Amino acid sequence: MEDAKAHRGDDTRPRRWRWTGRDADGRRIAGEVVAPRREDVARRLAEQRILVRHIRLKRGFGTGAGRVGSRDIMLFARQMATLLRAGIPVLQGFKVIANGVEKPAMRLLVETLGKDVAEGASLAEALERHPRHFGSLFTHLVAAGEQSGTLEHMLDRVATHKEKVERLQARVRKALWYPAVVLATGIVVATLLLIKVVPRFEGLFRDFGAELPALTRLTLMLSQAVQHYWLWGVMLVIGLPLLVHVGQRRSSTFAGRLHALALRLPVLGDILAKSCVARYCRTLATTVGAGVPLVEGLESAAGATGNRAFGTAVDHIRHDVLDGQPLHVAMRHSKGFPSLAIQMIAIGEESGTLDQMLDRIADHYEQAVDERVDVLTSLLEPAVIVILGVMVGGLVVAMYLPIFALGGAI
Repeated sequence: MEDAKAHRGDDTRPRRWRWTGRDADGRRIAGEVVAPRREDVARRLAEQRILVRHIRLKRGFGTGAGRVGSRDIMLFARQMATLLRAGIPVLQGFKVIANGVEKPAMRLLVETLGKDVAEGASLAEALERHPRHFGSLFTHLVAAGEQSGTLEHMLDRVATHKEKVERLQARVRKALWYPAVVLATGIVVATLLLIKVVPRFEGLFRDFGAELPALTRLTLMLSQAVQHYWLWGVMLVIGLPLLVHVGQRRSSTFAGRLHALALRLPVLGDILAKSCVARYCRTLATTVGAGVPLVEGLESAAGATGNRAFGTAVDHIRHDVLDGQPLHVAMRHSKGFPSLAIQMIAIGEESGTLDQMLDRIADHYEQAVDERVDVLTSLLEPAVIVILGVMVGGLVVAMYLPIFALGGAI
């Protein structure tokens, strides 16, 4: 079944394949190849004049080809720009990068790009065939670079843009994940205490024959509830995020409402909104500065915000710009952008320095995100410690209150 799925035409995920065969001299040889389909393996070996006997999908832990991430694409752009600046031709640059890449999936992607360019496609056309890895911003800038003869400069722009966006995303993730992970740890510890420790005290308390304190009774009731319904709790904790994830992927309306709700969260919503504005302005500054038409730049910026609600607002802005409205007027109508950004964009449009103004706005809001994350982290650290102390310490105190009361009576 797995082999059948592996070589379906619509499945392009890279996999590891083991093969055996004979070389041109008739000697038996074997090896491994990373490719999406069995046919790709056979074709590649045939080009090396190898007579293939068996090709099978390699199974087991650690046999995957990895996943191409945003950082891999950023490094590819930076390396390609460096090689082109050194005078190395594009095709040779692909070979150099492929030989230096350790991740099989990324190596396969670079080799595929090199093959497409060798067959006559431009670099922008080759990138467009892989929309999962190279978005419209990347392809627009590369196309502009090829037309103007400044390809290495455009690749540097892409790499710098991705570096700044990755840094901003890391800051936002820190603001979201730190308290969530610490609180989840506290909940797990408290649950283990309620399931494993509290029941041992319950039998002891029965022998006292006296009325237990209210806090102890509440803790025993909570322990019994957790013991009976812990499985439902685990299913809820795992199933609810899974349902939300699937709902976002299958329904753009649901995803838009969820993302809009996230922007209205106290404190975190403000950080998310500022990061969306920064990414929007950074992407638009990169495209406008590269000579990409504003409408196409807005299309790239809509997907770069990372929030469906903001993306929808940018789509409306793009339609208004297509109808002839200035960018700052269209942004004001969307009611989703701060007045400072709108005023600075208006100044940039009037003075002909739109890309510089957009860069300054992005710098301003990236700094604002950094400051908010630092403040939030500094405030959350003591708050989380207090919450954990109350959760765990409250359980311990509740269990020892009857013992203290008994000791006082004696």
